[in-house]
Amino acid sequence: MYDCIVVGSGPAGGAAAYHLAKAGRQVLVLEKEALPRYKPCGGGVSPQVQSWFDFDFSPAISLKLTRMVCTWQGAEPQVLELPPDQGVWMVRREVFDYFLIQQAQKQGAHVQPQTPVTGLTWAGNSWQVHTPQGDFTARYLIGCDGAKGSTAKWLGLARKRPRWGGALEVEARLGSHNLRAAHFDFGNVRNGYAWNFPKADGYSIGVGAFIGNEPQDFRGICTEYARHFNVDLQSLKRYGHPLLCWQGYHPLHTQNALLAGEAAAVVDPFTGEGIRPSLLTGMLAAQAVDRALSGDGNALAQYSRQVHQEWGVDMAWARRLGSLFYRLPEFAYEVAIKRPSALQRMGQILCGQLRYRDAAANGLKLLAAGLRVPTVFR
Repeated sequence: MYDCIVVGSGPAGGAAAYHLAKAGRQVLVLEKEALPRYKPCGGGVSPQVQSWFDFDFSPAISLKLTRMVCTWQGAEPQVLELPPDQGVWMVRREVFDYFLIQQAQKQGAHVQPQTPVTGLTWAGNSWQVHTPQGDFTARYLIGCDGAKGSTAKWLGLARKRPRWGGALEVEARLGSHNLRAAHFDFGNVRNGYAWNFPKADGYSIGVGAFIGNEPQDFRGICTEYARHFNVDLQSLKRYGHPLLCWQGYHPLHTQNALLAGEAAAVVDPFTGEGIRPSLLTGMLAAQAVDRALSGDGNALAQYSRQVHQEWGVDMAWARRLGSLFYRLPEFAYEVAIKRPSALQRMGQILCGQLRYRDAAANGLKLLAAGLRVPTVFR
């Protein structure tokens, strides 16, 4: 009988396991893949997340970038220099996620890879978690199995009409190089952007759309964009994956169980950022389960409200901003990227130094004035 079983070993699962184990709870992490496991991801992480942990993430960081370059269809570059202490982390997920899981293990968490969860049963006072290796039992459960996981459905917490985004990414291993900036390109991807996030030994190049499901030639756009960096993608493996974006408040708790990470639909609907909210919700979920184990009968319901207040309120602003920005992106690039003050605010948001709720209202007014649409949305 474990205190808590965590399903999934990504950022949310690792954060939940670490904080619960550190609190002295008996934790089991079940992961369907062998560890460390590859995960397609741009790998940009806000340095804000360091404040949520008492160990140093430096061994898991490939690069720290203090420059952000935005372009419109490969031209009109706008450069933002960030203060050294606000540099965005660039990570490879097979390194970053595994490092976090190792920290959880050091605190006493049990981790069982290559153990896919095949079902759940509530046994009256505990969860029975079914796997091909047998059943595991815990008083509480945290589902951290991502956008394609089944835990949300089994718990009855899946959104009826989820807000999906999509991405196609390529990892180019190139050895040492001179690129030391995070690149964002607008104008070629509808309702999204292309990116190149450098690592110490190569690039993560990709395209993503975060609003709507209209078909696009992601493969062709990504191939053409990569040529700007003298990268030929023809011989490289491409990874496509869905993104489960935030679309408003919904309960993330049920009987002795919570959702965290992308299973909880916390991806930023404007930028596609997912690692920071996964770490945040994993930590908050651990704190809620710890309180529940100590007798707080309202802890799980409070978790749903807390995620909404600490992340969801900002995501409501992000959704409004994204809806306007991507409706007429060329105009938006002029007023929201080419203006130095607006670009600086965007950099501060990505670095975790500024919240959407504190910066987006002015941007919405500028965009709405050009688009001649109201600034109030449901």
